[in-house]
Amino acid sequence: MNRILAATLLLGFVGTALGVGFWLGQQKGVSGTQMTVVSQTSAVGAQPSYFQHPDGDADYSPTPKKTADGRDYVPVYESDGSATVTTPKTAEPRRIKYYRHPMGLPDTSPVPKKDSMGMDYIPVYEGEEVDDGSTIKVNLAKVQKLGVRSEVVQMRALTRTVRALGTVQMDERRLAVVTTKFEGWIEKLHVNTTGQAVRRGQPLMEIYSPGIVVTQQEYLIAWQALQDLRGVDAELQASAQRLVDGALAKLRNWDISEDQIRQLQKEGEARRRHAILAPADGIVLEKSAVEGMRFMPGETLYKTADLSTVWLIAEVFEQDLALISEGQPVRITVNAYPGVTFSGTVEFIYPTLARATRTAQVRIIVPNPDRRLRADMYASVELNANMGTGPVLAVPDSAVINSGTRQVVLVERGEGRYEPREVKIGAAADGFYEIREGLKPEDRVVVSANFLLDAESNLRAALRSFTTPDSQGATK
Repeated sequence: MNRILAATLLLGFVGTALGVGFWLGQQKGVSGTQMTVVSQTSAVGAQPSYFQHPDGDADYSPTPKKTADGRDYVPVYESDGSATVTTPKTAEPRRIKYYRHPMGLPDTSPVPKKDSMGMDYIPVYEGEEVDDGSTIKVNLAKVQKLGVRSEVVQMRALTRTVRALGTVQMDERRLAVVTTKFEGWIEKLHVNTTGQAVRRGQPLMEIYSPGIVVTQQEYLIAWQALQDLRGVDAELQASAQRLVDGALAKLRNWDISEDQIRQLQKEGEARRRHAILAPADGIVLEKSAVEGMRFMPGETLYKTADLSTVWLIAEVFEQDLALISEGQPVRITVNAYPGVTFSGTVEFIYPTLARATRTAQVRIIVPNPDRRLRADMYASVELNANMGTGPVLAVPDSAVINSGTRQVVLVERGEGRYEPREVKIGAAADGFYEIREGLKPEDRVVVSANFLLDAESNLRAALRSFTTPDSQGATK
């Protein structure tokens, strides 16, 4: 009795073990992927879609095939022209139409396949929205993580900022030289330091000149004679008048001012010292006059400059000359005054070009009432130039992937889908490109994504930066 009971228990244990083993074998036949059992039930006369490894491995064949140990690949039949797959979430059948490249490249396969990097091709199911290979898809979570940002393509009036360097120079029209047309001696200096400010008509020095003294005496004698001959012979009066006019012309030719002549007439006496006056407002740049020295006609005694307005001579590159015109406003900054902006106006574009630097000089007039700008200061110049006659279709320059031979933008298609589109660009402005072909208003283009930084000259590398959730799972 005990033997019979032991034998019965042994047989039951063996049967249970065989059942568990058979169940585990069936589970192994199911693929290790997230999708469930592939239906292999075939209708009579139906053609298989493809053949799968009998152990359920990710090994497929479009034609019948045997394993290394001689077993046949299992046919996967199609129903209404497509394979049927059931998911555990919905328990609804989905038919696989084909498999597409995991990186969005235009390459499809009727059966499961791997690319050169070992990544599984992605199944495309019937009824879902499928790209034709011209678009790429990005996981929305990755879009947010990478900081992908897009903007609407708009019509813009493009302006470009032309930048140049220059130096501050004195206005040549506001320079003055103090000299004389007679010889003499300097007896007293009123302005005796370089850099001293002077006003127009201010006495610079007092000189003694024998010629000035003699001419004053001649004028006074002729003037007095004219007064004595009033009411006498008209011919004598005319002769006296000619003497007066001659002496007066001689004084004026020597730059004796009208005020000094009136003072001479009022006093009626020739003055030994004669004052030399400043010809204009300005700053004394040079002073060669020294008390007691003798000077000759034409000798420079002072050199002054009016610095209330200065020139800025900017060196503008040859390719920017077409954007500059006379009358344009200019913004100017100098290192001496950080944060301070001076304003100027383009007055003249010089007609020659420097052969060595390929730059042309542009003269800019800059008001300098407080005299903060000094000669030979370095300055930075900015000019806003209009790039056209009206608004044009434009995108931010960060949206354009430039390979050197072609330019491409990524057009947002919604739900993490992007379409690489070749465009033709025109003028480049501050941060924008004119788009001549390839886009239309209201298109949205990608303008910011740090994963494009390393792919700015290689579109293929940019496309590989986009991975779908399925392809990410295949690589993990």
